[in-house]
Amino acid sequence: MRVCVIGAGVVGVTSAYFLARQGHDVVLVDGQPRPAEVSSYANGGQLSYSYVAPLAGPGVLPSVPGWLLRQDSPLRFRPRLDPHQWRWCLQFVLACRASVAKASTAQLLTLSYLSRDVMHTLLEQENLDFGHLKNGKLIAYRSAELLDKARALVAYQAAHGAEQQVLDAAQTLAREPALAGMGASLAGAIYTPSEEAGDCRQFTEALFDRLQALGNVQCAMSNPVSGLQREGRRIVAVNTRDGDIGADAVVLATGMGTRALLKPLGHDVPLYPLKGYSLSVPLADDDTVAPRISVTDYERRIVYARVGGVLRIAAMVDIGSANADIDTARIGLLKRQVLEAFPALDLSQAIPWAGLRPATPTGKPLIGRSHAADNLWLNIGQGALGFTLSCGSAALLTAQMAGMELPLDAAPFQP
Repeated sequence: MRVCVIGAGVVGVTSAYFLARQGHDVVLVDGQPRPAEVSSYANGGQLSYSYVAPLAGPGVLPSVPGWLLRQDSPLRFRPRLDPHQWRWCLQFVLACRASVAKASTAQLLTLSYLSRDVMHTLLEQENLDFGHLKNGKLIAYRSAELLDKARALVAYQAAHGAEQQVLDAAQTLAREPALAGMGASLAGAIYTPSEEAGDCRQFTEALFDRLQALGNVQCAMSNPVSGLQREGRRIVAVNTRDGDIGADAVVLATGMGTRALLKPLGHDVPLYPLKGYSLSVPLADDDTVAPRISVTDYERRIVYARVGGVLRIAAMVDIGSANADIDTARIGLLKRQVLEAFPALDLSQAIPWAGLRPATPTGKPLIGRSHAADNLWLNIGQGALGFTLSCGSAALLTAQMAGMELPLDAAPFQP
């Protein structure tokens, strides 16, 4: 079967790779000259397989008013005269119910653990250089009360296969001395030894290089897609700047661009861009200031991960930002908060980045056949978990398209 995959971010490239390895003739098309140039470019770097709970949860709504009134809030909301924004927000509120959030977390954990297993198998088969580390993860808490509440989550995730430890402040510092800068504000942490880290862009580029070397793959980069040509219940061509591409099946891994391609076909999807920010801080080979274990500062919602010779720091969610332009005030706030936790860290050479992460209200991606055509498939909506969920999402999509027995229940992720 000839399959056209649109979108060369981490989800699109992994989808194209697994489809090609299954024997399909694959055309990968993207408007950018290189893969991973948009949402996959400089994300947080954590392959956080045990921490995939959606943003929507019962503890979120009570915190929102305080977040919206604070200048240093990890969440910022900009209301717009956009019906789609308000529909998405209403669906998000409904997804914050405890029963919905619990089910979403369990489903995401299942997909995440599949993604971990597929990633490990892939790395046994392909030598991919992306700064991959199995260095564990600490979620650091400043509040003893929040740390106690986290114990319940540890027990819940243990039932789904996660191995975690609750550490007090002294045990946390023994595990990661770089957190000493938090001083008396550190209450303790949750430690997950199995978590990993790596550079998403480097992973995507390395896998793209393997993809190009396959004889059944064509990569059409710098080739923007303008539309999908439908006849009856089938997509017969992908309209691009360089001409139409015919295919037996089409996969959209196009992030926020998905809505523009689907709308003329009478199909919309509940995607909305969540803007996030990151800093890439170069580190000396003998650096002892930056953490060696991946760290999440829970109250600040800031994540830290070593990826190669860089400390990647990611944080913040802006809802309602129309573009990926860097907000200097947000970057300035992020730098101040980072230095509160790591006062000796040199940020003078830090490279800022901002990106739009297409998310669903429930936090669950949409993976499966589109309602718009029988041969049109979606792999979208991974949000901030694109890197973590990419291999599992691609494996699930590939199985669906082949009519194979699925590696997990696909129903929760179907569009």
